[in-house]
Amino acid sequence: MLKLDGTYLEGGGQICRNALALSTLTRTPFEIVDIRAGRKKSGLKPQHLTAIKALKELCSAKTSEVQVGSSKLIFEPGQMNPKPMTVDIGTAGSTTLLLQAILLPLCFARKSSKITLIGGTDNPFAMPFDYLKEIYIPHLQKFVKKIDARLMRRGYYPKGGGRLELDIQPRFKVDDFDSFETFREHVKKETPDISLLEKGKLIQIKGVAHASAELQNRQVAERLAQAAEMHLKKLHMPTDIRVEYSKTFSTGCGITLWAICSSDEDEISMVNPVRLGAGALGERRVPSEEVGKKAALNLLGELEKNAPVDKHLADNLVPWLMFGGKFKATGITNHTKTNIWTTSHFIKGKIELKDDIVSLD
Repeated sequence: MLKLDGTYLEGGGQICRNALALSTLTRTPFEIVDIRAGRKKSGLKPQHLTAIKALKELCSAKTSEVQVGSSKLIFEPGQMNPKPMTVDIGTAGSTTLLLQAILLPLCFARKSSKITLIGGTDNPFAMPFDYLKEIYIPHLQKFVKKIDARLMRRGYYPKGGGRLELDIQPRFKVDDFDSFETFREHVKKETPDISLLEKGKLIQIKGVAHASAELQNRQVAERLAQAAEMHLKKLHMPTDIRVEYSKTFSTGCGITLWAICSSDEDEISMVNPVRLGAGALGERRVPSEEVGKKAALNLLGELEKNAPVDKHLADNLVPWLMFGGKFKATGITNHTKTNIWTTSHFIKGKIELKDDIVSLD
């Protein structure tokens, strides 16, 4: 059984989430101690506990007794058996962070799955739904027959209540192979490597500015979009930021932007898409114009770097490097270093980091 130290680097929950995903896919049991020891409130949070419960149902996993605040977990996965499921975090905990624990194995399960997640969809320190759909998921398309994420309702802090649906039709099924390494070699052979080393030419900028329905009279989403567009004018690029209002349990707003680049004239790669993302969430007593400006400046900062992968996408792509390839990031965060460390425990070979390039050795 693998032993993992939850205090590694920043000592956050990402070690646990990614270990759950990798363990379920590779059928490797693990034990982790000192979970989230680097956080003010250590131990498992509701979204981690919900992910564990979901995986217990999806792959008949055996676990040690855990609850919110538990600092230790033993996880022994069984065979994946996807089925339609509704997974409710019960708080405004991030649905996209929960996905880090279940998305990878579901992409290689023996049958299609439809998962409904309820909780927060636009949280601080987590990828917002629009980032998941428009920046992260495009990189996964080559590994599956189909993957589709739909937002049914946004969920802001503190009540959450957001709802997203995920449909996955696997292309490769790990249970069809006599060992994980045989499966892994087959996927590597049949799927183009991740190859993201050049940013290429900026083609266009897109985005979504969103807010609760009660903020529509104040034109909050429009002001977010207009402020972002004003600060992006210097790029002289076509910019399309969609404005969206919706009924939510808590009042909130935010904006997600993404820059689409190409290294082949105006052809946009579907195999290794270059989409750099950034965004910002609304805060009390912070004008919408400041939030839109912050998102635009964040995106401009990513574009200034000569790299095709933004620093937030980098950590999410790391586990997928087990199937081959390399990428260059605009910056290497502790999240990325943590994922390199965690993933390397579960696979043969090693994922390496050198000069902002992450690769499978």
